[in-house]
Parts: sequence; structure tokens; C-alpha cells
Amino acid sequence: MERSANIDDVRLPAGFRWGAAVSAYQIEGAVTEGGRGESIWDRFSATPGKVLNGDTGAVACDSYHRYREDVRLVRELGLDAFRFSIAWPRVLPEGRGRPNEAGLDFYDRLVDELLGAGIDPFVTLYHWDLPQTLEDRGGWPSRETVDAFAEFVEVVVGRLGDRVRHWITQCEPWVVAWLGYGEGIHAPGRTSEADALAAAHHVLLSHGRAVDVVRGASAEAEVGITIDLVAFHPHSGSDEDAVAVARADGARNRWILDPVLRGAYPEDMLERFAEVLPHVEDGDLETIGAPLDFLGVNYYTRNIVRRHPAGGDPVVVEVEGTEHTGMGWEVYPDGLYELLVRLRDDYELPPVYVTENGAAFADQRSNGSVPDPQRASYVERHLRSIARAVEDGVPVRGYFLWSLLDNFEWALGYSQRFGIVYVDFETLERVPKSSYRWYRDLIAAHRRTAAAPG
Repeated sequence: MERSANIDDVRLPAGFRWGAAVSAYQIEGAVTEGGRGESIWDRFSATPGKVLNGDTGAVACDSYHRYREDVRLVRELGLDAFRFSIAWPRVLPEGRGRPNEAGLDFYDRLVDELLGAGIDPFVTLYHWDLPQTLEDRGGWPSRETVDAFAEFVEVVVGRLGDRVRHWITQCEPWVVAWLGYGEGIHAPGRTSEADALAAAHHVLLSHGRAVDVVRGASAEAEVGITIDLVAFHPHSGSDEDAVAVARADGARNRWILDPVLRGAYPEDMLERFAEVLPHVEDGDLETIGAPLDFLGVNYYTRNIVRRHPAGGDPVVVEVEGTEHTGMGWEVYPDGLYELLVRLRDDYELPPVYVTENGAAFADQRSNGSVPDPQRASYVERHLRSIARAVEDGVPVRGYFLWSLLDNFEWALGYSQRFGIVYVDFETLERVPKSSYRWYRDLIAAHRRTAAAPG
């Protein structure tokens, strides 16, 4: 049985913006069409043993060909905004140099389709698909990639900036750096702490450079960055576990937040990483700390941590009896409230969008429908946390549910379904889940309540 949209539990401002999000490599497919070049995810996913079941994004959801159908799904949801990313190798197949007009034409058509449906495009400029040619020359640990990214941004904004107002420079710098270059779980699969730290610095520096490029090309533009945050809690009330929380939070959250919002790396983490810190040139931190028009926050879960017995990195503790998603992540909506209030208290905070929040579950298609009440419950509880934060003065302006479509979930291939629309990966048929209808009805109920007199 479908859950009803209970607006009484989700009281948000009248101007609150409702959205959904996707990324290029996860949905577009068509990796060898229209002049697109190779990305690090093409190379990584084609390497045996890197992605579950040998899955790749070669076809994904085939949104390159089916984008009109996807925009129709967005329109029928009643969304105000849609967040998607630009595939760098589709625009600049070699990473730098001559733009690929066919790639730019595709994004022209997508933007026009969204605007024609009354939907505001929120464009993410980098969502992890670095051109392989740039990785071959050093990738994000190389400062050259910062210059290449600025050139890419100039090309994209030059083409779309007359119609796109909202720009997100980078998506989840910590994931790009540590999962891609430190732990090797994501493309390009390197395992070097020094490379991870250099990559993180250059991703953040490229963000700052992009802010200047976007503003220089489009006077009406609003530009921000999306940062993924984890709520950390101590396993016990001991001083040692409190130190473990500070250490985990410093490496995972503050290492990205502080330079972006304060123009400085956290001192305790500078001491921790002292032997492998990247080179930071004069002016880098001022560039990284450029004022933002908005901050994007991605939130999925919390981690309970305790002190490592040998003094290493904090240990994540699994607690029995807690609710988890298909990813194994604890469902902890209060963590989103905690993080939003903490941002308000600890930083000079611009307007905030929750740019990703959602859950993977083992959805099953039955008699032509896909019931997923647990996803509606997950989203509703997190929206309540946002509503609480807004009531407490946090300037949250909108919410982007992850994700519109089931898609390629990176190293986990097609094993995890995050979408509110079920995708049959054999036929590519789209089937709205019960959560799709729930989200549609919630948005409609919110608008009715907001428009009611009194």
C-alpha cells in the first residue's frame, strides 16, 4: 500500500525548490557516439575486477537517446529543478583543445527541453568522468588538470550560460580524491595517500577557478559546490572515542569544508597529514575560498566510530538493530539536521541546497508496478529533518532527491537501485515506482498548503 503525502510532517517555506538529480556517466550511455572521448570510468569499468559483475556505463540508462522521455518524467513529478552533469569527454574528447560540437549540441537540446517544460537546470560541471587523456598526464594530482578544467568550464558556460543560471563546480571532492586516488575503489583506481591529498587540493582549486570563470561569463549566474558530509558519533562516552570523532570528521568533512568556507585547511589535519601534504601555492586558498552563491550538501548516513587500538584511523562500528539501506548505510535522518545546524554554527553559511539524498533498496517489479514504501519513508524522514533545520534558521532553499532513475552505481555496477523510476536494464523501459507517485503528491500538497490563505 502506498504511503500518503503527509504535508503536516514536512513544513517547508513557500519558495522551497523541489528537484531530483542524476549524473552523466551513470545514465547517458552512448560512450562512443557523437565524438565523445574516453573517460577514466570507461577505462576503469572495462578493467576486469574493478566493477561488480563486470558492469560498465557503456549503455547505462541510454539517456543520451531517451532524454526527452526522462524530462517528461521530471515534468510529471512537478519538479522545479533538475540537477544533471556535463560529461567532460563528450565536450572536450581530449580533455583540452577543440570542443566537440556534437557533444555541446546534446546539452543544448537537454537544457532547452528542460526549460520548455518549466524546469530550472542545475548543472554540475564535474561528476567524476575525467577524460582519460588527462589522467594519462597525471590526473587530478597534477596541477595541469586545474587549468584544463578551467578551459572546459569556459567552453560549457560559453555555450549554455545564456540559459543556465545555477552551476555546481564539483561534486563530492572527498570521493573524487580518496576513493579514486587514495583507496582505489573508484576510477582511476590509484592507492596513494599523497595522490589523494594532491587530488583533493587540485579539485578544490579547480572549483575556485571555475567560480571566477562562471561569473565572468554569466553575470546572472549563481555558482556553488556540492560537498558530501557524514555525521560522526562516538561509540562510547570516552575521551578516546571523542578524539576518534574529531579525527574522522577532520579528514572526511573539515578537510573539504574549511578551505571552501574559511579559506584554510584545518590545523589538526595539517599536522596529521604533514608528511604527505601537497604543494600549496600563494593565493591557492584565497581562490578556493571564493564566496559562494550557495552550498550543495549531499547526505546519506552517519558513522559511529571508536578509537583504533593501535592508534590508526578511527574504526567504524556497526550497531545491531539499526535500519540500513541496500548499500549497508544506516538510515539516520537526524544526522542531516545535525550537519545543517553545525554548518550554520561553524561557518559563514550561504544559502544551502540538499543536492543529494536518497536510498538504494532491492526493488522488485511485480505485475507491472514497483512498490517501494521504504524509500518514501526514508525521504519523508529526511525532509522532516530539513524542515526542523529551516525552523532553526538554516537557509535551506531546496532538495534534490537522488535519484530520478535507477542507474550505474559506480563500482557496484547495476546492483543498487537508487531511483524513484525503475529501469529495466535489458529493455531500458522506465517504470515509475510508488515512491515516484508519493514524491509527486508530496510536492503538490506542499504547493497547495503554501498557496492557501492565512
